[in-house]
Amino acid sequence: MALRPDEFYDHAVNVADSERRLPLARMTGWEISPFEQDGLRVAPLRPPVLPEPARHGEDPADCQICPKRDEGIWINDHWRLTRVPGVGVPLVLMLYPRDHHDLADLPDDLAAELGLLTTRIARHVQALPHISRAHVYRFGDGAAHLHVWFFARPEGQAQLFGSWLVVWDDLLPEYPAEVAEADANTVADALVASHGGHRPTTAAPPA
Repeated sequence: MALRPDEFYDHAVNVADSERRLPLARMTGWEISPFEQDGLRVAPLRPPVLPEPARHGEDPADCQICPKRDEGIWINDHWRLTRVPGVGVPLVLMLYPRDHHDLADLPDDLAAELGLLTTRIARHVQALPHISRAHVYRFGDGAAHLHVWFFARPEGQAQLFGSWLVVWDDLLPEYPAEVAEADANTVADALVASHGGHRPTTAAPPA
């Protein structure tokens, strides 16, 4: 059984300093870290808050993602793909179920299709010129409506390898939107060919 919230907190602060600051992570010493260890320190670990605050869209009636079910660069009966604007890496895409589902309650048929879509989207992103890798992330603490991220890692930029990519993305200047849009359209067209679905007939704003 997992530690209770108070047990987890006590376990963690046992190795912290008098200000409840944990030691720097080993990751900060990696060559791909965007930060130098000199002057870098960990924020104090705050005690647990229970009950946890509700995520956006816990009540589907309040979900701001559901009304956008027909928006994106690619759509089929169950899923939609969008381009995320204002990012630093060459391309960030987001995949959503059109109906209100989270990962843990995804019906088996949609879960199976999610696996196929994840593979095919990653394949099409990696087929773009000057893109070496498509990193796939799922974070579920902000919104109860499932959303899966696809980050394109630029070719040759070794510091952007691995798990620090999302941090580098937030530090880099905004990537040229017209280039990202063209690449997103290429991925969407390839997805129509490999998986079916269609391109929306009317342009929708990036999500």
